[in-house]
Amino acid sequence: MNIAEEMREHLEKKLLPFWKNLKDEEYGGFYGFMDAEGKTDRQAVKGCILNSRILWFFSNAWMVLRDREWKEYADHAYRFLKEHCLDRQRGGVYWSVTFDGKPEDTTKHTYNQAFAVYALSSYYAASGDGEALELARELQQVIETRCFDQYGYREALDIDFQPADNDKLSENGVMADRTMNTLLHVFEAYTELLRVSGSGTAAEKLRWMMDLIAEKIYNPGLCRQEVFFDRDMKSLIDLHSYGHDIETAWLVDRGVEVLGDPAYEEKMAPITAALEQKVYETAYRSHSLKNECERGVDDEWRVWWVQAESVVGFYNAWQKAPEKEYFREAALDIWSFIKKYMVDEREGGEWFWRTDEDGRPDRNKPIVEPWKCPYHNGRMCMELMKRAGK
Repeated sequence: MNIAEEMREHLEKKLLPFWKNLKDEEYGGFYGFMDAEGKTDRQAVKGCILNSRILWFFSNAWMVLRDREWKEYADHAYRFLKEHCLDRQRGGVYWSVTFDGKPEDTTKHTYNQAFAVYALSSYYAASGDGEALELARELQQVIETRCFDQYGYREALDIDFQPADNDKLSENGVMADRTMNTLLHVFEAYTELLRVSGSGTAAEKLRWMMDLIAEKIYNPGLCRQEVFFDRDMKSLIDLHSYGHDIETAWLVDRGVEVLGDPAYEEKMAPITAALEQKVYETAYRSHSLKNECERGVDDEWRVWWVQAESVVGFYNAWQKAPEKEYFREAALDIWSFIKKYMVDEREGGEWFWRTDEDGRPDRNKPIVEPWKCPYHNGRMCMELMKRAGK
């Protein structure tokens, strides 16, 4: 069985059945929390990012597998986003809602708006539902008119789009005015919107964001991205996020491909290649990828999403430069690590949140919560099915 076949089997037999079983038939959407022991809390809050990622997951599974069973689950997630996550009065998407669909955390975070655009664009591609595309475009307009200023994308805003503390995307002892992470996911969302709709506005913003990456976020001396910034885009901390760098490399390559602008291909290719090489040389250890390095100290946890993105990122790096066979070997090696250690083989399990460098899982972390989703590992499967199945 080759890697494309393995990925298909993992998607069909592990990931899709797991998330299918979290469908909330009574209140809509999907249950928002499962503890480390596999117990579902049916009255937990439902993160709107989680719902958007589930919508993206089932929409793409429907397109990749051509199995209309997954249409039902994509439709279900779409209805919940449309009817409960959107603020119809003021615009934008809430951070979270209660188990029965009432606003819970009414923060309007740019990161959250971006994931809704990403999911709605994919749902439109899968379903042809023009309303979904219209909602994606409306949210893009919200991002550009309410979340953007002369320096870039703002982060946390309250229900009326006034500034709020960015505690949701600030870590490592800093409170950031702007983050590489939010910019990356706006970029990802606009790439998908452009791909499915040919939106000219999205194209111009992709160029603007790549300029910002090249001029402010990418650190050419260290061959890495900076992570947290003040209002004027000055870096706040010495931090190397390995997972974000390898994810950025392939997502920027995808954006360049969708944009089809040779000038930006020439501009960004050396940056994505440098990110890939630096992560490979610095973070690929013990058949897996370390999490991050803060002020010279490595975080050795092997985090679920970092492993998934490294498989795609290294495989993408090899496809661009087939003579660098070590990138392909790293992707396959990390996939072997995932299968052996990251996948939760307990009945009804999915992936552990993280393991140590020797593969011992952290059994205290939940299996599902507002950040733990099927987007990274599901996307890994679908990307490798397409890339390795040719």
